[in-house]
Amino acid sequence: MISLLGIPLDANSSHLRGCAAAPAAMREALHSGSGNHVTEATVDVVAKLDDLGDVDLSNEVGSTADADAITEAVAHELRRGRQVLSVGGDHSVTYPILRAFRDRVDAPLTVVHIDAHPDLYDDLDGNPLSHASPFARALEDGCMARLVQLGIRTATAHQREQAARWGVEMYGARELGRFDPSSLSGPIYVSVDLDGLDPSVAPGVSHHEPGGMTYRELLDVIDDLPGPIVGADVVELNPSRDLVGMTAMVAAKTVKELAGAILRS
Repeated sequence: MISLLGIPLDANSSHLRGCAAAPAAMREALHSGSGNHVTEATVDVVAKLDDLGDVDLSNEVGSTADADAITEAVAHELRRGRQVLSVGGDHSVTYPILRAFRDRVDAPLTVVHIDAHPDLYDDLDGNPLSHASPFARALEDGCMARLVQLGIRTATAHQREQAARWGVEMYGARELGRFDPSSLSGPIYVSVDLDGLDPSVAPGVSHHEPGGMTYRELLDVIDDLPGPIVGADVVELNPSRDLVGMTAMVAAKTVKELAGAILRS
């Protein structure tokens, strides 16, 4: 079984809030009668998801208590021998998730990060736990041995400097052909920010950034990852910005295909 955790946090968002409602919207889409429970490889993964509900959070800006609660919730599942698939929430949730993996996974972790943004700010607006900073914090804390970012198209000079400092491998949306999944080694953690996709595919996000990945490109990345994939998150769904629930359906399908990749690996 894979533990499914909802993380209803958006206090660390810039520009707009609304991502705290994402776990509920994703669950509604996941169980919608308009689809079914299988992956494209015809594996019924929903039956193998143990939905544990949402982590209890105060949803306060810069809250270390909320971060600690996320870390402990994930660590508890890892202690049970479970893989963990989380649904945010804004991207700040990934740092406390990765802290749990750092302490529970034996081998150095490789993180594959799909996003429009590098999320490497030292801090944003005075908040070191901003959704624009999770990978800066995770790299500082030794949560991974390798970070590969795909679909990036908003890297500022500061974030380029941060990437160079930490040896981050960054591929823009036009550079996906240069990414070689066979160069990766496990264990692998996958973090999918839905704004890594083009807004025509996923309008229900807070930060529209045209020129992004197609959904098929994202699925190809997931399919091509070697194992073992030990965990994943899907973040930045903002239901208040969605159109006819289409981004929630994209999030739900992403959860299914990630679950399939975890089981396959």
